[in-house]
Amino acid sequence: MLLRPGKNKLPDHIEIETDTSAVRIRLRANPRAQRYLLRLPADRSGPVLTVPRGGNLARAERFARQHIDWLIERLQDRSDHVSFQPGDIVPLRGDGHVIIPTGKLRGLISAGRTQAGDPALLVPGADDHIPRKVTAWLKAQARADLTLRAGFHARTIGGRIAAISVRDTKSRWGSCASNGRLSFSWRLILAPPDILDYVAAHEVAHLKEMNHSARFWQLCEKLAPQTPQARVWLKENGLHLHGYG
Repeated sequence: MLLRPGKNKLPDHIEIETDTSAVRIRLRANPRAQRYLLRLPADRSGPVLTVPRGGNLARAERFARQHIDWLIERLQDRSDHVSFQPGDIVPLRGDGHVIIPTGKLRGLISAGRTQAGDPALLVPGADDHIPRKVTAWLKAQARADLTLRAGFHARTIGGRIAAISVRDTKSRWGSCASNGRLSFSWRLILAPPDILDYVAAHEVAHLKEMNHSARFWQLCEKLAPQTPQARVWLKENGLHLHGYG
């Protein structure tokens, strides 16, 4: 349905649902615009999608979906981005840990405490290497936790996992291929353990139900009773996790 002056007015906004978040995008009709345009205003008021004269709401939504990965990356790169520098707070398993350089040239990262008793990540090496080292360490922690929880759920249902990979995906927390290969976002290690466990259970459930039918959700909730609450948490907090690293 075309949008004409005085008719079929655009809604104020649309929400694009992804597996990682719900992104709210304001709509602005511009009769002088020649094309759809998605942008992030400097005033940090949130994403805006310009719709040209004769635009179509369905096409506007389709345009937004086609560019949602780009938008999430731009939101991730805003000035409040946490790049894992000394003093930054990292929500390891949902619990804030401050990054503390140890001053040692060699050694492994460890979870410890500050002198005040607050949770900390103790990181050896030169300061300019810290972001890379913290990212690599978090990815290893994510792989370990996801391997443990996915393996547990697979044994529960008699499913077979062919392989597990950890990546930096933008629009989904996990995926399951028809050959049994599971893939997850490493950023799940930044969420509370129940959230990571839900995503592991979700992808394992696809080993039996390669769909999102009622039977799939019944199996998912059998494996992870916290499924409804976890889905809400990810919709409300998922985009925030993309601001790290």
